[in-house]
Amino acid sequence: MSQGKIVLMACGSFSPPTYMHLRMFEIAKDYIHSLSLGTIVGGIVSPVHDAYGKKDLVAASHRVAMLKLALRSSAWVKVSEWETQQAGWTRTRASMQHHQDILNNHAHLTDPPSWLPDDILNVNNIDDYNSNQLNGNTDNVTVKLLCGADLLESFATPGLWSDEDLETILGQHGIVVVSRAGSDPGRFIYESDMLYKYRRNVILVTNYIVNEVSSTVLRRLVRRGESAKYLTDDAVLAYIRQHRLYGATAGVTEAAVRCS
Repeated sequence: MSQGKIVLMACGSFSPPTYMHLRMFEIAKDYIHSLSLGTIVGGIVSPVHDAYGKKDLVAASHRVAMLKLALRSSAWVKVSEWETQQAGWTRTRASMQHHQDILNNHAHLTDPPSWLPDDILNVNNIDDYNSNQLNGNTDNVTVKLLCGADLLESFATPGLWSDEDLETILGQHGIVVVSRAGSDPGRFIYESDMLYKYRRNVILVTNYIVNEVSSTVLRRLVRRGESAKYLTDDAVLAYIRQHRLYGATAGVTEAAVRCS
């Protein structure tokens, strides 16, 4: 059964962004369209505020810049700086609701935010599927949280998520979970009363192309002066070296990295 028009939204640190952060959007879009579960009209990456205080979290200005570099080739995924511009850390529920409210009222905006999907603005369609399904009608667009199985399992961590937040995210928005082959998020949903209650709003997508690259791995390689080439966009690596992020060694050149 189709869940209508969907904007996928990923929240997190992105310190730094990896190819897997971006691949999740493509994997989810392909799955949802192939089974006619909905029409993807856009994607949003929302980096967390500096006040989140996570270890190795560089300034939001750097994380936003790296995300924009990494997403230069994407025709449909954009960066929202809204969370980073607030007075402090914003809960995921509140961030999703803000973006949902903007989408619901975009027709009345004189200065739409840069993250608003082109399909919503009728600038272009992200693929032939949308050309056939959207037909200029952008009513009732739903923002769904895009995440990995690790975030799904964090719902069970005591004190990490409030029941109110989970009720809103699962009940009003829904989530799309991209998990590794061999993992069993379905069992986790079955064992969680909250997730089971809203199981119809949870789309499970299995990623059969293994990619274990994480921000932690990238930071470790950079800190040790080892090559991280082919794990994220070259422009992101160049930015990290230019601004000496994550302990990047001063004076390391692109040529040196290519030869490493």
